[in-house]
Amino acid sequence: MTDTLTDLSSPAWSALRAHHAAIADVQMRELFDTDPRRCERFSLEACGLFMDYSKQRITEETLGKLQALAAEAALGDWIERMFAGEDINMTEGRPALHAALRYLGDGPFPAEGRDVMPGVRSARAKMREFCARVRSGRWRGVTERAVDTVVHIGIGGSHLGPAMACAALEPFGDVRTRVHFVSDLEGAALARVLGRCDPEQTLFIVASKTFTTEETLSNAASARRWLHDRLGDEAAVAARHFVAITANPPRAMSFGVAEENVFEFWDWVGGRYSLWSAVGLPVALLIGMDGFEELLAGASQMDEHFRTAPHGENMPVLLGMLEIWYRNLFGATSRAVLPYDHALRLFPDYLRQLEMESNGKRVGRTGVPLSCATAPVVWGAPGIDGQHAFFQALHQGGRLIPSEFIVPLESQCPLEGHHAVVLANALAQVRVLMRGRTAAEVEAALAAQGLDAEEIARRSAHQVLPGNQPSTALVYERLDARTLGALVALYEHKVFVESVIWKINAFDQWGVELGKSVARDVCSGVVDALEKGKAAGDTLTGRVRRLLGACPPGDE
Repeated sequence: MTDTLTDLSSPAWSALRAHHAAIADVQMRELFDTDPRRCERFSLEACGLFMDYSKQRITEETLGKLQALAAEAALGDWIERMFAGEDINMTEGRPALHAALRYLGDGPFPAEGRDVMPGVRSARAKMREFCARVRSGRWRGVTERAVDTVVHIGIGGSHLGPAMACAALEPFGDVRTRVHFVSDLEGAALARVLGRCDPEQTLFIVASKTFTTEETLSNAASARRWLHDRLGDEAAVAARHFVAITANPPRAMSFGVAEENVFEFWDWVGGRYSLWSAVGLPVALLIGMDGFEELLAGASQMDEHFRTAPHGENMPVLLGMLEIWYRNLFGATSRAVLPYDHALRLFPDYLRQLEMESNGKRVGRTGVPLSCATAPVVWGAPGIDGQHAFFQALHQGGRLIPSEFIVPLESQCPLEGHHAVVLANALAQVRVLMRGRTAAEVEAALAAQGLDAEEIARRSAHQVLPGNQPSTALVYERLDARTLGALVALYEHKVFVESVIWKINAFDQWGVELGKSVARDVCSGVVDALEKGKAAGDTLTGRVRRLLGACPPGDE
């Protein structure tokens, strides 16, 4: 797949390429120097979030041409098609109705003839009743002790979403309920969590859409054996210490989960869009169902903004079109996500899956190979840590890397003198990424230190920062459930915007499916190779060669 757009000759793409050629070398510091009101003109507020996109290599003309591209791709029509429940996941013949999961109105959704809300409301009511039982201590294990520890077993979207949200909203949680997450199949992941649990007071949540996911079911089976070894009757512990979240209830019940403890969700919910369903049960257990519905409310508010705001004032549309600008016109291959909020420490991991699994595609909706690059690599870490790790590469690494700074005005857990320093660092980094430091500025600073001309010449090149690195700042008062809901929905819709422009399906993941299928096919061969190699006393090289024979790289 080529990384160029040379064959995309539509009027909007052609106009955008010509515009890019004209302003590709523009310096953002010059844009600010000539426009004192730039911050006002390139910012907006919606759903409790303030978005400053003034530190971008754009002008009003850029935005106009990006909006023309969105119009040419019929973005408005695609948004309506998604909210109307059409089968926009065309490769699987399904709608993408994650917005229905957070709809809090009384009427039908998406429409009278295809209303999914009775099932959604029933699932919410079941979650509410279950959370009340666990949080009040009325849910009892086989020894009649109350549950105080929840272990969530899942992987991918059914893990990353609730794990991120529980970390983000921990200060609002019930101190009597501890929530752990296990996704990795490597034994240490589960063993270390179980080592901190009392089996009599531990409840396991097994989340798997199909209830066939190898990693999740293997961890769940090991957890069930752990309970059986300590508490006896395996059927009893499965019924009293396990609940399941799945679109395949019969498989969950065959595992031993009691029918009344199976929480259902639907095939029109993609795993990475499922936080709002029963997959969010660990979040509801931690912060209560009222808190969970605040999370839904924030997301629903962003849904309405996305659906109704003009594209030039639409936060997800602007974020998505800026990604197109840098990915396809400037050739940026990655984007950094930098939360200056410890509560959002897992947010970059969550976004990496949301964006790269959704839009990491090589063919368009019609199956024809694309002539443009799609999803960039998404990466990042909490900003304060990042400043002492990888920001050097942002400043002087020679690559164009757009970034997003996610910043609260107030900390969830304020300590005197801390948060002002956090804010100062975020503001400083945004400024330095944008303005950089010229050779003249470096030389003046070194001269002010009393250095001679020879020493200045020796040092100056090393201290020049090119700047002109674009960034967006997303700012909010203080992270709570409603704000988190809006933030997550913002990025979900951003991903959809990009998929419409690239003409791809954001809601399938066939690459993931093939990898899982091949792993299942070779598993018995791997077990056999390990056993034979150990019995034969093979060297490391010999054991590895046996393993490679179980999964040959070619057709042999």
